[in-house]
Amino acid sequence: MLYFSRWKTILIWLVVAAGALFAAPNLVSRDTLASFPDFLPKEQITLGLDLQGGSYILLGVDRQSLINERLQSLQDDSRQQLRDARIGYGSISANGTTVTIRLRDPSQAEAAREALSDLTAPISSGMLTGGSISEVAITSPSDGVLTLSLTNEGVDYRVRSAVTQSIEVVRRRVDELGTTEPIIQRQGDDRIMVQVPGLGDPERLKSLLNQTAKLSFRLVDLSASADAVASGGARPPAGSELLYTTDQPPQPILVQRQVMVSGENLVDAQPGFDQQTNQPVVNIRFDSQGAQRFGRVTQANVGKPFAIVLDDKVLSAPNIREPILGGQAQISGNFTVQSANDLAVLLRAGALPATLNILEERTVGPGLGADSIAAGEIAGVIGAVLVVVFMIAAYGFLGIIANVALAANVILLFAVLTVLGATLTLPGIAGIVLTVGMAVDSNVLIYERIREERRLGRSVVQAIDIGFQKALATIVDANITTLIAAVILFFLGSGPVRGFAVTLAVGIVTTVFTAYTLTRWLVAYWVKTRRPKALPDGPLRLVREVTRIRFMLFRLKAFYLSMVLVAASLVALPTVGLNFGIDFTGGSVLELRANNGEADIGGIRERLAEAGITDVQVQEFGSPAEALVRIGTDPSAGDGAQQATIQKAQTALQSDYEFRRTEVVGPTVSGELAWAAILGVLASLFGILLYIWIRFEWQFAIGSIIATVNDVCLTLGFMVLTQIEFNLATVAAILTIVGYSLNDTVVIYDRVRENLRRFKQKKLGDLLDLSDNEMLSRTLTTSLTTLLALTALYIFGGEVIQNFVAPMIFGVVIGTFSSIFVAAPVLYFFNLRPSEFEAHKRDDHQIEGAGTGQAR
Repeated sequence: MLYFSRWKTILIWLVVAAGALFAAPNLVSRDTLASFPDFLPKEQITLGLDLQGGSYILLGVDRQSLINERLQSLQDDSRQQLRDARIGYGSISANGTTVTIRLRDPSQAEAAREALSDLTAPISSGMLTGGSISEVAITSPSDGVLTLSLTNEGVDYRVRSAVTQSIEVVRRRVDELGTTEPIIQRQGDDRIMVQVPGLGDPERLKSLLNQTAKLSFRLVDLSASADAVASGGARPPAGSELLYTTDQPPQPILVQRQVMVSGENLVDAQPGFDQQTNQPVVNIRFDSQGAQRFGRVTQANVGKPFAIVLDDKVLSAPNIREPILGGQAQISGNFTVQSANDLAVLLRAGALPATLNILEERTVGPGLGADSIAAGEIAGVIGAVLVVVFMIAAYGFLGIIANVALAANVILLFAVLTVLGATLTLPGIAGIVLTVGMAVDSNVLIYERIREERRLGRSVVQAIDIGFQKALATIVDANITTLIAAVILFFLGSGPVRGFAVTLAVGIVTTVFTAYTLTRWLVAYWVKTRRPKALPDGPLRLVREVTRIRFMLFRLKAFYLSMVLVAASLVALPTVGLNFGIDFTGGSVLELRANNGEADIGGIRERLAEAGITDVQVQEFGSPAEALVRIGTDPSAGDGAQQATIQKAQTALQSDYEFRRTEVVGPTVSGELAWAAILGVLASLFGILLYIWIRFEWQFAIGSIIATVNDVCLTLGFMVLTQIEFNLATVAAILTIVGYSLNDTVVIYDRVRENLRRFKQKKLGDLLDLSDNEMLSRTLTTSLTTLLALTALYIFGGEVIQNFVAPMIFGVVIGTFSSIFVAAPVLYFFNLRPSEFEAHKRDDHQIEGAGTGQAR
């Protein structure tokens, strides 16, 4: 185990050097990178919105508006087809997803079916699903009545098509903002995720994305009074509808439904100023087909008003003074310079095929992002220093070797994240700090095993060789359980939580690599060059070399105490309840900083109440100048209601406060996130249970799950007691506790399994005590290093991250307790016998004999 061929040595250091090369660009600015030679890597880790500021918006296709539009089109097409076939009809009406046609002459039903056959013909679904689908089905429920119904597969096809088209339109709109590296992706069948880092004006982004921007030119219907229709005294004439202008207050106007010229014929739109009034306008230019249509319409309707309609609102309705034949026109209205420019952006990008609703919004100001980076760096440095000092104090020169491997581990972690193009978020920083704390665990396992073999009388070389061999299986088992939790978290999580999962998973892989290759090489080189006669030691020792604590004497008391606390936690969950964040309840969160002086908590409440916002919680956050505002939501109000509420709040507070962070989660998304969180925890437990069952025995699997459920329940009880906000980041923390607790439990179980094979006559209680005592130093050392890193993160990482770290600190403490006083006693209750492991017995004599090799 201590021999390394030349090619292995070269390969190990090439990996470390490559890691340093790919991680190095993260230490310099982008401007400095530009001056580097082209053959050097220049990629940097992408910072999440919570670190550099920007906006995250989740858009959902409004399925109902798409259905309504399709029904309107179906009505118009049906009317035209029946007229062309000279088939009389009494009425054509729409309801739900069905258009009902009542014929004047029932005997013409078959002819009507033939005339409408084009509307029910299968359509090609192209690349979306392959083949063709039937979008419209025709039936005859009674004589003289035909119904055209939209099929579910047809509606689904339209929604998927709308998402595909909308992505390109949204991309063009976002590109017009001049932002760098926006991320626009499909999520599921009916959603689009838009992430724009470094954006300084999120409200403008929302206004651009929240408009369909369907432009049309229609004639004004002068055959009836718009005011009479608006007041309910008359009905709109057939073929016309009542719309309102953008004036304040809006004015009613009757507009013909027939579109004379649509925005699809536009080729350009630019903001400008009216030469006569000097008011902002938008100058548009049509393609050849649009220019011909516009010319014909204006030539035939000189002196009549011509409405310019955008998303069912009349921008203006000027009279046509003369034919416009050049293909150019001007849109006027109540524009500011900014709104005229934004309208030009919308028209150039094209209209969305369907209305997009904002389901979720997360915006972070650049100031808060810079503060988060600074806090994360400070916490990381302090945590790393504490771990480095502790390892040297505990293991002397071997601690220095472990710290060198730790530094290489962090370098490789950043290198892999950079190559993968991963996004680093605040939870991701927590994952790195947690990796620093847990990275030493593998080295601790190895060093403690080496010390144990040395106490058994083996030489230094033999002890080191056997220590590395016997620690390998334990290291793999302990880390795979955490890796399972990280992988499941990645697939079931979203946003920053997935970033945390990626960081944790990569950290586990790099930790195992550095501990079992780089650490082993460094130790082998030290043995080869120094020929030590004794193991180096440090001045600090948490426990004595050999302990004989009778843990099983306290097993019943500790186990029952744990069960009582679990029961109390389960009772507190429905009675007191968790402090659910908006991720699970829906609602809005605003983080504010007063422009001058301290934040006026009472004044914020009063302003919001005057704005008509009642379900509000305001509290100091971080410093006296900062405040956190939580605004509840009505689940029955729909996803769009939150946007209107947040705009009222911003209008009421913007004069005296800086908006550092804004989060809006609609009821639709919050419900999905809640189920995803529950599914994530259950799936993680099942995956880990399955692995331990296969790797060990069923008794160990059940014991591991009992201990893990104990830790999760107690952590939830801790959160109920402290009322720490329970959100998506907390779910990541709980799954980390699951992984950590199982890591600790598996390490002890591995030793129990080994001792069951070694000691055939020893009583089970004594054997469990022996296993706990043998692993006590490792358990406490790993827990302390992890707690050092987490404590630094809690104290120096900032207010936002504290809710994420506090449960993990509690989980590490309770996980250490449960691995000794819950997991081991469960095996005692099962009354395990060494004979059950006879079939799996390893030949320990061969392993011991292998330790006679020399380091080269």
